[in-house]
Amino acid sequence: MSANIQSIIVNGSAGVMVDIECQLSNNLPNIVIVGNATRAVEESKERIRGAFASSHIRLPRKRIMLNLAPADLPKGDSGFDLAMSVAIWRADQQIPTEVSGVFIGELGLDGAVRPVRGIIGKLLAGRKHGVERFYVPAGNLLQAQLVPNVELLPVQDLSEIFWHFTGGPQLEQIQTGPNGRYGKTAADRTITEVALSEVVGQERAKRALEIAAAGGHNLLLHGPPGTGKSMLAKALPNILPPLDREEMLEVTHLHSLAGFNYGKIVTQRPFRAPHHSASQTAVIGGGTTLKPGEISLSHRGVLFMDELPEFNRGVLEALRQPLEDRVISLARTAAQADYPANFILVATANPCPCGYYGLPDDKRCQCTAAQISHYQQRLSGPILDRIDLHVSVHQVEHDQLLITSADTATDEQPRGHITEARQRQTQRYGTAAKLNSDMTNADLRRWAKMEPAAKKLLDNASQRLKLSARAYMRAVKVAQTIADLEKADKISLEHISEALAYRAQSV
Repeated sequence: MSANIQSIIVNGSAGVMVDIECQLSNNLPNIVIVGNATRAVEESKERIRGAFASSHIRLPRKRIMLNLAPADLPKGDSGFDLAMSVAIWRADQQIPTEVSGVFIGELGLDGAVRPVRGIIGKLLAGRKHGVERFYVPAGNLLQAQLVPNVELLPVQDLSEIFWHFTGGPQLEQIQTGPNGRYGKTAADRTITEVALSEVVGQERAKRALEIAAAGGHNLLLHGPPGTGKSMLAKALPNILPPLDREEMLEVTHLHSLAGFNYGKIVTQRPFRAPHHSASQTAVIGGGTTLKPGEISLSHRGVLFMDELPEFNRGVLEALRQPLEDRVISLARTAAQADYPANFILVATANPCPCGYYGLPDDKRCQCTAAQISHYQQRLSGPILDRIDLHVSVHQVEHDQLLITSADTATDEQPRGHITEARQRQTQRYGTAAKLNSDMTNADLRRWAKMEPAAKKLLDNASQRLKLSARAYMRAVKVAQTIADLEKADKISLEHISEALAYRAQSV
C-alpha cells in the first residue's frame, strides 16, 4: 500500500510544499527515508518509533519507505515527523483515506507534538498553494493565529490526532478569519531605557531622529566621545509608531526562524545592537543552516551599530544590498535564501581613534595624521552614500546637564508628528509598508512635487557638492519627508535646504 501526505519546509523567509509518500512492503521491518534528507530528518525514524510505542499505536512490521519530494531540495526540518506518521497510518489503512490538509510538527519520544521553527512562513506558503486546513503543534498556535484566512487544528500529542481520524474525540477547529485571531489590533510601542525628552541639547540631532523615524531614513551620528550619540540612538524606538498587524506577522516570522521561542509574538519594533566584534554571519545571516542575521531581525525596526568604523570591513560592505534594496540575499553551496531587511540604520562614529580630533586644546588629539586618515577610510564612499542623514554631535555645556526645564516636551509630541507624516505616506503610496526611503526613481518622478526654486537650488548644490546620482535622489526623499512633517503638499526651498544640510562628504 502507498499514501501521500503534504507538509511544508521553510526555504529562506518563505516555504515550499513537500509531498511525503509512504509505501509498505513485505520485507524486513525497517524505516527508510529518501529524498535528500539531512540528519535531523533521518533521526525522525527513532522519534516515530518511540512516539508510536508511547502512544500505544501499532507500527506496521513491514519495510516502511518514506519519500520526501521534491528530492532535489535539501530537507533539514524536524517538522515532518507528524506528516510521516499520518502517511504511515494511511498506507497501513489505520485511518480513512480521505485526509486533507497540511501536517506540521516534531514528535517527542513520549508522543508529544512539539512546536517547530518558522510556522508563519509555512502557513503562508500553504495558503498560497490553496491549502486551507493545517494541523499544527499546540505550542505554535499563538503565532499561527496571526495568519489570516486559514483553519487551524492544534495537536498536543500523537494519540490525540490518531483518535481524531478514527472516530474518537475531535480536534478543535480554529478559523482565523480575514484579520487572524490575535486579540490585539496593534502592537505595543517599543520602550527603551532612554526617552528623547531626556537628551539635553542636541536639537539638530533630535530633528534628524524625527526625520529618520518619519521616512525610514538611515542616520549617522559622528562626534567625540561622551556627547550622547548612543543615547540619541537608543531614544529612536520610543518615537516610532507601533507595529501594525501585517508588520507584526513579518517580524514574528523572522524571529521564529532565528530563535527557539516558537510561541512568542513580537509586538514591539525590534531594536538590535550587535557589537563591533560580531561576525559577518551573525550580522547578515547564513550559517550551516541558513538563518536570519541581525539585519533581518531588525526588520521594521532599528539596527544600531555603535562605533561603525570598528566593524569588520566585510560586515560593512555586506550592508550595501540591504541599505539599497531592503532585502539580503544569501547564497551558499547547498542553499539560497532571501530575507527581508527593511530597517532604519543608526550608526555612530568618532572623528579619530582617540575620538578628540578637531576639539579645542583642552582635549588634544594624540592620533597621527596617518591614523586619522586610516580610521576615516574604513567607511567606504558607497556606504556613506547610502546613509541619508549625517549629523555632527558636539559637547553640551556641563552646567546644562542637570537642569530640568518645566516645558520640556515629552516623546508624545514628536511621535504624533511622525505618525501623521507616515499616514500621509500611506495615503500617497496606498500601503503602510512603504515609506519615503523606499521610493524608486519612478516614484520620485511621480510623487515628489518640487517648487521651481527648490529644484534650482538642488541642481546647483549638487554641482557644487559633487553629489552622486544616488545622493541626489536621497536628498529628494529626505526633503519629501520634511515636507510631510510640515504637512506641505510640495517640496519647498526650505525643505531642500534642510535636506542638503544633512549630506556629508566624509566623517
